[in-house]
This record gives sequence, structure tokens and C-alpha cells, in this order.
Amino acid sequence: MDCGKVEESITLLKEAQKLDPANIVYPYEIAYAHCLEENYEEAINILKPIQENEDASDTFFQMLGICYNSIGNNEGAIKTFEEGIKKFPDSGALYFELGNAYMAQDEKYTALSYFEKGIAADPKYPSNYYWAAKIYLDTEDEVWGMLYGELFMNLERNTHRTVEMSKLLYETYKSEITIVSDSAVSVSFCKYAGLDLKNNSESSFGSGIYEPILMLSLPDVKTLDLATLSKIRTNFLNIYYKNNIENIYPNVLLDYQKLLMDAGHLEAYNYWILMQGDPSEFLQWKSANESKWKSFTDWFSNNPIKLSSKNKFVKDQY
Repeated sequence: MDCGKVEESITLLKEAQKLDPANIVYPYEIAYAHCLEENYEEAINILKPIQENEDASDTFFQMLGICYNSIGNNEGAIKTFEEGIKKFPDSGALYFELGNAYMAQDEKYTALSYFEKGIAADPKYPSNYYWAAKIYLDTEDEVWGMLYGELFMNLERNTHRTVEMSKLLYETYKSEITIVSDSAVSVSFCKYAGLDLKNNSESSFGSGIYEPILMLSLPDVKTLDLATLSKIRTNFLNIYYKNNIENIYPNVLLDYQKLLMDAGHLEAYNYWILMQGDPSEFLQWKSANESKWKSFTDWFSNNPIKLSSKNKFVKDQY
């Protein structure tokens, strides 16, 4: 099948199925072969009876729903993904597909709710972070997109989507931090903001913590580039932990940044996160800091962020 010999593969799979008719792997693979030929109706006919089989995994529901989408039956797709989630409530892939189905209907905020449910249910599945980030970065509450986007980059490194997200995060910093004058800077990552470090349990993370601390984190900024943004991010982290905010607003991403800082790699990590915003500046920094970059990449490869059902970030936890 991988060599493009789809019809021959279907014939062989059908012969194998005769020898082991109870094995649902064969109909799944046959349906997949029909999908490669864009024969989605036939794939649906094969997959639909398997839904009730106790051995059917979430991938059966995923493929069946995608087939419905492919023939324009969005209602059938949504119903299939919902049925799959009832059976597999921890499947990030099914929440992702359900979100995509609503995106196809231009219901992006309904889609967003399912992407975030997918993050909560399956914190290691990257695509829900990707779309949640893109949606939030297109609103006035970019703070959540900044967090989801960076988490996505940690889960899915070095793909075209990682490149896209790096540039988006950089551009959002640039657009939402405004140098008003030589002595004035403003930030706008959420609708409402007011700093109260002594009583921060009464305010939301976005409006009461993220944006105000970001204001305090700004050095004497004359321009925004990778170097100043790295300093801003480092200052933010220091203020966050100095005021013990992690005890009230625990955040797995900031904990990971703290781990990077303690290991001496936060600057290199900051450049990695934002490098696609200004590749030439990144390359200049990397050329001047080869040993620092090598040390970071070695550490980064061996120490990925650890997400689980008990160690995760989703907006609704605040």
C-alpha cells in the first residue's frame, strides 16, 4: 500500500481476513486503502459495523468521522466523534477531530472548547494546543495562545507547524508590546488587567498576573528583538517565583522554564522559542554562542517537558 499498489493490497487484505475473520485490523486496513483511493463511501460501509466491536479503538471512530467529513456529511462526522469520545474519553485525537468538524462549520469558539477539552483529557497530544493557540492569538486574550503555543512547540518540535508557531509567538509579542515613547511602554495580552500580587487569588491569571507582571518585566526597552524579548521572559519568570505566585497559580510551562533557568539554558531556550520571528538575529546569536547552544540542545533532547493527567495546563484550571 505504501508503494501505491492499493488494489493489490486490498486483495491481499481480503484474503488474510478470510483466515482470521474476527480480527478487526483487516477491515480497518481495507477501509484505509479505500480512503487512499478517495472511495470514502466504501470505507464508511466497512467501518460502520465495527463501531460496536469491543476491540474497536479510537482510531476507528477517527477514520470513520473523517470519511463522513470527506463526503460533506459534517453532521455524521460530529455524531461519530461524539460517540467515540463517550467510549474513549481520554482520546485527544477525537476531541481534535470534533473541533475540526466545528471549524469546518465556522464555529471556531465551539471548536475551541473541544480543543481545550482535548488538552485536558490528553495533555501529550499536540494538535489541540496548536489550534487552541491559533484561535486565542486571533482574539484580545492572546495570553492563552502564548501559553498553549509554547506548550505545543515543546510537544511537536522541528515541524513546519513549529516554525509557524514560533513566528506567531514572536509577532504577538511585537504587536502587543508597544513602545509608546522613550519612557513609556504598554502591553495588551488580555482584555482587563490590574496587578495585585498580595491578593492575586481574587484575579484571573491573564488579567491579574500575566499582563501586569509582563509590564514589570520590561527593561529600558528601546526596541523589541530576540535579545530584549529573552530578557523580558527571564524577568517575568524571576518575578513570578520571587512572589511565590506558583503556589496560587501553578503552571506547568513556567515550572519547565524554571527548570531551564536553573540548568542555565533559559536564554538559549528563549531564542529557540522565538527564532522564526527573526532568523537572521537568531543565527547571529547562535554563531556567537555555539557552546551555549550545543549545551542547551543536548539538555533539551534529554529533558522534555513532562505532561500528564496530573501535570498539565489548561485555561480552566484557574
